Amino acid sequence: MVRIYGDCLSGNCYKLKLVTELLGTPHAWKFVTWTDGGTRTDDFVSRVNPAGKVPVLETPKGEMIPESGAALYYLARDSHLWPTRESDRAQVLRWMFFEQYSHEPNLAVSHSLKTAANPATETDTKLAELKPAGEGALQTMEQHLSTNDWFVAGAPTIADISLYPYTYKAPVAGFDLSDYPHVVAWLGRVERLLGFISMEDAIAQTTPAK
Repeated sequence: MVRIYGDCLSGNCYKLKLVTELLGTPHAWKFVTWTDGGTRTDDFVSRVNPAGKVPVLETPKGEMIPESGAALYYLARDSHLWPTRESDRAQVLRWMFFEQYSHEPNLAVSHSLKTAANPATETDTKLAELKPAGEGALQTMEQHLSTNDWFVAGAPTIADISLYPYTYKAPVAGFDLSDYPHVVAWLGRVERLLGFISMEDAIAQTTPAK
């Protein structure tokens, strides 16, 4: 059984919960969050991830795999969510890199700024700076999805799993998804996958009661 360290309030952590549910992968969830310093304890940094971040996947052999993309690959590598053709695998990586370098830095950061308990005085300025690039990332997705139901090979892959969380949260981050109807339709297809778990349900299932 694998163990996952994380907090599903983070879209990157939620990705791992989502893929384990879609694949029916037995797993244990270890709630660790940065908000209370849990990712910076001596034990976590020395034993789990020296970078002091979640998510981290622990394999049955006790090997630690930080970074959501690497963990998604490990979980999906022998499943239908990882294509068999090498060119399709490269396309999955292409969209996962897009998510990390063009999508998340704008949509996820905007979401974090919008939902911060104590917004900084420069929050509105920062949000305005992020808006054009965030809209550009959504438009890239819209264009691709206008002729494709999924991002790669006509079927769901971990590329879709990577892009789902912060696209789903885009309205909270200040982006109007009504401008991207193909993106909205794709979100619906993801949510109809057998085994799908919503971000809200994932948070409820993995967050300890206070």
